[in-house]
Amino acid sequence: MPPPVAESVDGAGLDPLARMVPRAVFSGGNDVRLLRGGDELFPAMRRAIATARHEIWLATYIFHTDSAATAIAQALCDASRRGVQVRVVIDGFGSRSTLPALQAMLCEAGVGVAVFRPIHRWWNWLQPGQLRRLHQKLCVVDGEVGFVGGINLIDDRLDIGHGWSDEPRLDFAVQLRGPVVAAIEQAGKAVWSRAHLGQDFRKEIAALARNAEPMAHARRLLGRLRLPSGKAAKGTLADLPPVRAAFVLRDNLRRRRTIERSYIAAMRKARSRIDLASPYFYPGGGFRAALRQAARRGVEVRLLLQGKLDYRIAGLAARSLYDELLGAGVRIFEYTPAYLHAKVALVDDEWATVGSSNIDPLSLLLNLEANVVVRDPQFSRELGAEFDRAFAVSQEIDPKQSRRSVQGALRRGFVAWCAHVYLRIAGATGKY
Repeated sequence: MPPPVAESVDGAGLDPLARMVPRAVFSGGNDVRLLRGGDELFPAMRRAIATARHEIWLATYIFHTDSAATAIAQALCDASRRGVQVRVVIDGFGSRSTLPALQAMLCEAGVGVAVFRPIHRWWNWLQPGQLRRLHQKLCVVDGEVGFVGGINLIDDRLDIGHGWSDEPRLDFAVQLRGPVVAAIEQAGKAVWSRAHLGQDFRKEIAALARNAEPMAHARRLLGRLRLPSGKAAKGTLADLPPVRAAFVLRDNLRRRRTIERSYIAAMRKARSRIDLASPYFYPGGGFRAALRQAARRGVEVRLLLQGKLDYRIAGLAARSLYDELLGAGVRIFEYTPAYLHAKVALVDDEWATVGSSNIDPLSLLLNLEANVVVRDPQFSRELGAEFDRAFAVSQEIDPKQSRRSVQGALRRGFVAWCAHVYLRIAGATGKY
C-alpha cells in the first residue's frame, strides 16, 4: 500500500503562517460510511461494541441518560464484563448533570471513566482553561472500526435546554474502517491520558521522570500523546487507492488551526461548489474572505445555518455577518424543520468533511475538536444529496431584504468585541 500523503495547506492566497500548521495526512484504502443522526449512528456503534474483543476508546461532550444513550452505556458495560478494556472520556461541563448516574453505572461494570475538566463546585470555574472543553465525538473499537462526527450521545429528539421535539436534529457522523482508524484511536488514547492524569499532566510526567523505573512509563505515555506530525510523505493524493481519508484534530498544542486551515485551503481551490453547514457560525476574517472570494469568482457558495435557534446569542452572531456575505454573492439558508447540529462541508464534489467543529471561536480557537476529511466522489455525492435535501426545506435569506446600515456595523462590532473578551478570558493563546 502506498504511504500516507500529507495534503498541503499553503494554497494560493494563504498567509505565510499557514505553512506552519500541521497538515491533513491522507491514507488510502479506507471504507467510509455516512451516518445521519443518532438513529443511524447508535445502532452501528452498538453492533461494533457487541463484537469488541480487546479494547474500546470513546470520547464525547454530552453523554445523556435517555434511553438511546443508556443503550450505548449498557453495551459498554456488557463489553467490559466480558473482558474488553473500555475507556470513556466525558466532558465535565457538557455532561455535568448526568455524570453521577453514568459513573455509577459504568464504573460498577469495570469501565474506566475519565472526566475532562470536571466541575464539581463553582470555584472550579476559576481554574485556568475551564472554558476550553472536550467537544470531540469519537469511538474506536479494536483499532478496526471508528466513528467520528458531531453527534452527542443523546436522543436526536431531545434538547437539554428545550426538551423533546417531534423532528430529530439534523446531524451527521461517519463510520470508518482502514488505515485512518489508527489516527482516531491514537487521539482517543491521548485524550484519555490527558483527562485521566488531570490538568497538570506535564507535571505528572515530570514527577514520574524523577525516578528511574517510572521513566520508561513516562516515555510510553508521551508516545501515546504524540499524534501524527503531519510531515509530508512522498507521492500525491492520486497515488492513494480509494477511499482517501484524513483525521484532523484541533487542540491547544500544535494543532490550534489545523481544522480551520483545512477548510480555507479547500475553499480557496473551489471551482464550482461550496456547501457548508454549521449551527454556530462566526468565523474569522480569513475564513470569511475565502467564502467571499469564492463567490465572486463564480463558485456557488451555500451556507446552511440555524433557523430554529437553541441559543439566541449564537443566532445574533451569525446574522451579524449576513450583510457582508450576501453582498459578495454567498447564499444563506436557515434550517427550520428542527434544530441544526451538523458540522459538515462539501467542496467541488471531491472534498468533504464531517466532524465536531463548528465555525465559531469556541471550536476554531478553544475546544478539542475532531473532523474527518474525505476525498472520494461517491462519498461527496452522498453528502451532496443530504445538503440538497436540507436546502430544499430551508428558508433562503433574500439579499434584497438585507440591511446594510450603521446599525448592522455596530452589531458586528459588538459581537466581535464579545468574542474577543470571551477568548481573552478563556486564554485562547495560552498553553494547553
